[in-house]
Amino acid sequence: MLKISNNVTLNENEIEFSAIRAQGSGGQKVNKVSAAIHLRFDIVDSSLPEVYKEKLLALSDKRITKEGVIVIKSQEHRSQEQNRDEATERLVLLIKSINIIQKKRVATKPSKGSVKRRLTSKKQHAQKKSLRRKVDTG
Repeated sequence: MLKISNNVTLNENEIEFSAIRAQGSGGQKVNKVSAAIHLRFDIVDSSLPEVYKEKLLALSDKRITKEGVIVIKSQEHRSQEQNRDEATERLVLLIKSINIIQKKRVATKPSKGSVKRRLTSKKQHAQKKSLRRKVDTG
């Protein structure tokens, strides 16, 4: 059982793991060992609460397919077990991320002093540029 929150858990039977060969430059055992892991988790058929399902399906994440399946690939480590643990951890983090509420931004204005300093500096800059122009002796 994977613990998502205090009252939400996820059964590990709902997660499908498949071992694949890792990408990247070769070395010893590169063509013999399947150490990378593909994790597949079907959101619609899962035991997650409906609120979680709706929020996950509404996410615009490249790891979620059109059919509502989360696909996570892990190939950082050299062993299948470590890659499996990392992929599971990333799945839990993805599910937990939908419950984080973003703070609303409070609109602010620049202070009067900063506006005044900006305008005076602009005037000084314009005056400096105007002194570089050709003098009309006409």
